[in-house]
Amino acid sequence: MTRDYDHIVVGGGSAGCAVAARLAERPNARVCVIEAGPSDRDIRVKVPFGLVNLMRSDVRNWKRETVPMAAAGDRRVSVPRGRMLGGSGSINSMVWFRGTRADFDAWGLPGWDSDTVWRAFEAVEARMTPARLPHPHPLSDAFGRVFPANDPQAPPTPERQSAGVFHTNMRNGARWSAADGFLRPSGADVVTDAEVDHLTFDGDRVTGVVLRDGRALQARAGVVLSAGSIESPMILMRSGIGPGADLTRNGIDVRIDAPGVGANLHDHPGFGLHFKGRGSGYGLTLGQLPAWALSPLQWLLTRTGRLTSNTVEAGAFYSVTDSAVPDIQTHFLPFLMGWQGRAIIWGSGYFADVCLCQPRSRGRLAMGRDRYKPLIDLNLFGDAWDLDMMVKGVERLRQVLDTAPFGARRAPEGFPGKAVTGDALREAIRTRAGTAYHPVGTVALGGPLDAHGAVRGIGNLWVADASVMPRITSANTNAPSMMIGWQIGGHVAAAAERKAA
Repeated sequence: MTRDYDHIVVGGGSAGCAVAARLAERPNARVCVIEAGPSDRDIRVKVPFGLVNLMRSDVRNWKRETVPMAAAGDRRVSVPRGRMLGGSGSINSMVWFRGTRADFDAWGLPGWDSDTVWRAFEAVEARMTPARLPHPHPLSDAFGRVFPANDPQAPPTPERQSAGVFHTNMRNGARWSAADGFLRPSGADVVTDAEVDHLTFDGDRVTGVVLRDGRALQARAGVVLSAGSIESPMILMRSGIGPGADLTRNGIDVRIDAPGVGANLHDHPGFGLHFKGRGSGYGLTLGQLPAWALSPLQWLLTRTGRLTSNTVEAGAFYSVTDSAVPDIQTHFLPFLMGWQGRAIIWGSGYFADVCLCQPRSRGRLAMGRDRYKPLIDLNLFGDAWDLDMMVKGVERLRQVLDTAPFGARRAPEGFPGKAVTGDALREAIRTRAGTAYHPVGTVALGGPLDAHGAVRGIGNLWVADASVMPRITSANTNAPSMMIGWQIGGHVAAAAERKAA
């Protein structure tokens, strides 16, 4: 294996693949992408519905979880993260949203205003070609018509009240991840099954990385951490960059006392309503067994059928306050999902959730006694405003679903049940809510990073993934992660060209 490169990108996920593509544009640049997990060459990755299985994988999912969170019933909450090429973009539902223009303008950082960011999204979308889910369930089509003034053929947008079938990054009925759109065409070297232990330094300049198995790789022009909102700050902390007192307590020499590393952790809180009824959505029933049995062959031969479903087929944005800008996102799944400890149960139905677009609660990620196992505290509902908004969101969602043109496919609410309201609903949300799996903010631009993604006080080191978001975007974060990788990758390439000139 070659051990000497111009650029090393740590993490082959959505952002890292975009970074690698930008760096590979440099003439004769030698770029290496290091991925902790395996290749994405697994049929479950390509089959959209395969995410149901991948979410349970011990090999391709970091399967992180939080510490017990006091404001959320002292519960641990799952934090799944992709661990293979494509990262979380290889196990997610491929839902494509930029966020709102106001999201980026609110960052207040040079080069991250909405006009600049929108041009970057256009470049990213030229490669990813997001489009409307090709074969939505009739229930999903119907949910997209809950707001009559809305164009049901257009995707919903967090800019205004809207509903519709989602746009996704799929091609020909199969997943098209950042590994497909950016990494493979880049020609970068790829090292899989290689977890980074720490960075190496020459004075105040990064020179490369050391893997957990002891191998060392050198990077003449620098290293970009794109390992995600959980793993990127962990690598920094293992390298002596983080809150000084925490590092010292864990026996790590402090190189840069950076309290902002691991801080500002937040995610979209989510709580779902489950509906169960004969003749409604997808599920396990005698009548649907033949279709499920034939679906693998149908997908292999024609790239159609129920296995082309990304599960999260449609959704909506709406406000529960006086704001004209939506503050709630709903994901609609035309599938029966279990709510009593098992994900798959007998019967048919559908599911819709409430996610808060701009939560106020902030948590922290820290290093535990095991330097490879983070302590993740999302501080879910640490700010009571978030819980208040979630209660209002569920009340509004029930109204929306009552008016949805489901016809004979309508099913009764199985969980928590329409009789659960008021304080009982509040308690149900507090003790059962999870997140939308969008952790961000742990190495924020304007904090530990400058506006170009460079780590303050250290040369030749950048971070480019969802961890750099000072504030979360108002919808799913996969597309913004690619945009961030594209933007910061461009800054890294430009810096290398200036040094070479």
